[in-house]
Order: sequence, then structure tokens, then C-alpha cells
Amino acid sequence: MAKEHQYKTNLVWTGNKGSGTMDYRSYDRDFVVSIENKAPISGSSDSVFLGDKTKYNPEDLLLSSISSCHMLWYLHLCSKNGIVVIEYKDNAVGIMEESADGSGRFREVTLNPEVLIADKAHIAQANALHVDANKMCFIANSVNFPVKHQASFKAENE
Repeated sequence: MAKEHQYKTNLVWTGNKGSGTMDYRSYDRDFVVSIENKAPISGSSDSVFLGDKTKYNPEDLLLSSISSCHMLWYLHLCSKNGIVVIEYKDNAVGIMEESADGSGRFREVTLNPEVLIADKAHIAQANALHVDANKMCFIANSVNFPVKHQASFKAENE
């Protein structure tokens, strides 16, 4: 039997300037996401949609969720397979298409992990584990677009 896990967030719109959504420019797109016992996240829409470019937008958060989920699975798989990861960085890129009616969707996400491992003898296996991490990632398994990866590796003993 499959295990179920439940997650809860609280979202509050903070962009009412006094007249609500009277017209498209009369309100800010700002919001706060809070989760019990965690620091709040200040968000807004993307600046191209009249949001605050200094705050996280939903697209940023989706991309970050995919990237971090992949990393956590990858580190787990490396640990299980005796590969010592020293450093992991990712510069993920998501491509979103906006339709003529204003709706949109992500077309793809490409993860670009830069991984430093302890032993160069493990580079091939370390690279292969990205495929497994992609298969295991809860978030990647929940989206309807491809999640690709183009990893680069270095080893401490090179």
C-alpha cells in the first residue's frame, strides 16, 4: 500500500492598495506563503505581469522545487552507492510559453548541476545517477513537461 503524505501552506494576498481589484493596475501582486514553523516567503508575480521583481514568483518557486528535489534524491543515491559528493550547485532553467489568451505553461526544465566528487573513478556512475534521481524526484514526477539534466563533474583527486 502506498504511503500518503500531506503538506499544508497558508497563502495571504498582501497587495490590496485600498481599492481591491477595481482594475488591473489598482492592486499589487504581492503575497506571503507561510508554513508552520518555517520562515515566510514573500512573493509576487513576475515583473512582466506587474509583479515585484525583488520577490519570488510562482515560476521561480516551481523551478526551485524541481531543482532541490532532484538534488536531494541525487545526494541520497550517491550516498547509497559510495560516491562522496563534496559540492553541488545547479543553475536550472525553465522555459514557459505564454499563449495569446494570457494563459501559459512550462514547456521544459533543464537542470545544470555542477558536482564535485571525491574520486574521479566514480564520475561515470555519478553522472548515471542523475537519470535515477530524475525518476525518483516527487516533483519531476508530478509535472507534465520534460525535466532534463546536463550535469558537469569535477573530482578532488584530478
